[in-house]
Amino acid sequence: MASTMHLDVVSAESSLFSGDVQELFAPGEMGSLGILPQHTQLITTLKAGELRYVTEDGEVSLFVAGGVMEVQPSVVTVLADTAIRAEDLDAEAAEAAQQRAEDALKGKDPEDLDYEAIRIELDAAQAQIEMIHRIGKTLR
Repeated sequence: MASTMHLDVVSAESSLFSGDVQELFAPGEMGSLGILPQHTQLITTLKAGELRYVTEDGEVSLFVAGGVMEVQPSVVTVLADTAIRAEDLDAEAAEAAQQRAEDALKGKDPEDLDYEAIRIELDAAQAQIEMIHRIGKTLR
């Protein structure tokens, strides 16, 4: 059995990673997914959250704000709506985005609100904040 699989992580802006990994953890829409080499085929949507993978050099974290993941036994492709390297996350910006989304839900005419867009923004902001706290990153 192979000990690694090839992973490609691509967003609309750039290719963030292409290489061999030993394992992958992804924020699936229906719950967290752990992927090892020779995993059965799978296509799933991703929600906002932390995408982690382990290479021979150690563990790497990326924030993804949704997307799609295709799993083949030896290749995994992640097409992220937005992806940010953990070291590039900005806690102040995430907290500001969370506050904007929460404020949008307060005091506005319900007919004027796009609840789905606000929910997506709020989920993404909260997922970034959780990831920042998990990796112990301090405010910029």
